[in-house]
Order: sequence, then C-alpha cells, then structure tokens
Amino acid sequence: MTKNAQETLANKEKLVADLQRVIADAEELMTATAHQTEGKVVELRERINENLRLARHKLLDAEDAIKEKTREMARATDDYVHEHPWRAVGTAAGIGLVIGLLISRR
Repeated sequence: MTKNAQETLANKEKLVADLQRVIADAEELMTATAHQTEGKVVELRERINENLRLARHKLLDAEDAIKEKTREMARATDDYVHEHPWRAVGTAAGIGLVIGLLISRR
C-alpha cells in the first residue's frame, strides 16, 4: 500500500468521523427545538431532517467504500507476503529492529 493511499484512507476515515459528529449535533439540535412550532422553525426543521437523512445515506456509502478499500489493501498485502515471504520477514525484522533501537534510546 502506498503512502498516498494510506493518507487518502486516513482522510476518508477522519471525514466520516467528522460527519458522524455533525449529524449527532444536528440531531441533538432538532430534539432541543422540537417544542417550537413557529412557521420558519418548522420549515427549517423539515429541511434539516431531509438533509440529515441524505447525509446518513452518504455516510453509510462512505463507510462501505472505506471498508472495501481496507479489504482490498489487506488482500494485496496478503498476496504480497505469500509471493515474497522472505522479503516480508526481512522487512518486518528491520522495522522491529528500528523500533527496538528507538525504544532503547529513551
């Protein structure tokens, strides 16, 4: 998996988390204003409800896309390790050595 792909996936995951917070906040606001029945407030609540419904659907689509991309990357990694087992072992050992050196310096 390339660094660019990792960054893209991380950005998508952050976006999904941000959208989940926005939706939760909007739903809380809708609950807090449920007792207001003035004309403009009612119209605004209806628009917000529709936008929240659409946002939830888009959020589910984004989550599904992230899950699928993660599965693809895991399959690609698995295939690579099966095709090049000694290279994978060497890379893992090298990373472990570097981490061990960094930890021992503290």
